[in-house]
Amino acid sequence: MTSTVPNAVQHTDATEPITMFGPDFPYAYDDFLAHPAGIGQIPATAHGTEVAVIGGGLSGIVAAYELMKMGLKPVVYEADRIGGRLRTVGFEGCDPDLTAEMGAMRFPPSSTALQHYIDLVGLTTRPFPNPLAEATPSTVVDLKGESHYARTIDDLPQVYRDVMDAWNRCLEEGADFSDMNRAMRERDVPRIREIWSELVRRLDNQTFYGFLCDSDAFASFRHREIFGQVGFGTGGWDTDFPNSILEILRVVYTEADDHHRGIVGGSQQLPLRLWEREPQKIVHWPAGTSLSSLHGGEPLGAVTRLHRTAGNRITVTDATGSIRTYPAAIFTGQSWLLLSKIDCDDALFPIDHWTAMERTHYMESSKLFVPVDRPFWLDEDPATGRDTMSMTLTDRMTRGTYLLDDGPDRPAVICLSYTWCDDSLKWLPLSPHERMEVMLKSLGEIYPGVDIRRHVIGDPVTVSWENEPWFMGAFKANLPGHYRYQRRLFTHFMQDRLPADRRGLFLAGDDISWTAGWAEGAVQTALNAVWGVMAQFGGATDPTNPGPGDVFDSIAPVELPED
Repeated sequence: MTSTVPNAVQHTDATEPITMFGPDFPYAYDDFLAHPAGIGQIPATAHGTEVAVIGGGLSGIVAAYELMKMGLKPVVYEADRIGGRLRTVGFEGCDPDLTAEMGAMRFPPSSTALQHYIDLVGLTTRPFPNPLAEATPSTVVDLKGESHYARTIDDLPQVYRDVMDAWNRCLEEGADFSDMNRAMRERDVPRIREIWSELVRRLDNQTFYGFLCDSDAFASFRHREIFGQVGFGTGGWDTDFPNSILEILRVVYTEADDHHRGIVGGSQQLPLRLWEREPQKIVHWPAGTSLSSLHGGEPLGAVTRLHRTAGNRITVTDATGSIRTYPAAIFTGQSWLLLSKIDCDDALFPIDHWTAMERTHYMESSKLFVPVDRPFWLDEDPATGRDTMSMTLTDRMTRGTYLLDDGPDRPAVICLSYTWCDDSLKWLPLSPHERMEVMLKSLGEIYPGVDIRRHVIGDPVTVSWENEPWFMGAFKANLPGHYRYQRRLFTHFMQDRLPADRRGLFLAGDDISWTAGWAEGAVQTALNAVWGVMAQFGGATDPTNPGPGDVFDSIAPVELPED
């Protein structure tokens, strides 16, 4: 599969996906999950004990599911709907099979822990139509009023290939790309740690844009501008230019920008199916037990207060006024909620962890989808022989337009616009129909002979994640100098390092992971938190299948000096 211009450095064996998602903590979560011994057990005396799981997104549901299998009783709190940023919605009055992915919509093969659960619940995936991907019939790159139609990168002007070459050189010369890619593919943990530790020390204070500017390969401003507007893998990345280059390297090293697949029927099915699933191997609970059955079908509502009470227990108050106390809890929501929407005791976390949460930087993101009568974009233009319309990357307001269909004779969906950060904020004051009108105008300038409107069969659906009260942003993206903060949050599950009166509440979710914005990070941090809860209850993993906490000291993220 061909990535968007410019592509990452070509891999030595593109058929074998990387199976560790991130150089900071090179732990094989996929092997941990697949091991026949299971991921751990707790003493029988703890069976049936309630553990609060705050947040019903993917991280919360995975954590609750695994705790239930161990014999604990997870009590899930969810303010909105099960799924979090795995949110699949329909179009009013349209075929219920016609859906839009408001959050996560494309997943790389390197998300192997995520894939474990996709397979577990019987979901299937298919190639996602990213720019210039094999699954994408055609792509139009429209910059500064000039459009270029392409089926492969070779169809684009030479300057785009020059930009691709510049990015490849930049990665090789500034970040040891091929060496790291090889080490990750071979699971050579010592080499991964050797390369990454040096890069963290050297690049923690560097922005993405500064990294480009420091490379002779990107001496040309024009090349940097095109790179920002067209990007690699998934579209333009100029909205990431102020962020830490370490965040970008995590993506390219792990091929998170390549070979994307979508979940047939919608990504929200994954947490919903886990909620209903009755595990075959389960401790303490009778056969036929599911998260749904333990909750009477529905999770508890929004959490309004968290505080510590006698015996170092975690006490949770929900929106109904109900108060329940637990020996352990996992918080999987967006960390800013602990600063604003939820009344919290300072005693919940050490002060350095509060600081890390306060400093977390979130990206904004907006999407708008419309249902259409059929995939008309596949019609051949009789004058040019080209597709009537293509997956579109542009510097206009829409930025990225994706075309999604289930076959030539079925209704289809257009994601008219997918934008981030400042580009997302431009849409914030507009209603869904106002947004659609601006988008149709922009696309009309790129495709002057195409009447998109006449194919629309329903009202648009839209989201701006920065305006969602239980999210306040799409995903975390560290700024330069934030490595130390992220390390505090990620390693929080190792609570034997914490004061005794600051234990028992565990953090999880994709913004706690090193690779936020990817569902794999939500799964990995959920498994970290489950290991932490297991350890708190005196449990252990099988010696043949050590968990993330068991091997922590040998693969812990590099520590940077605080002074």
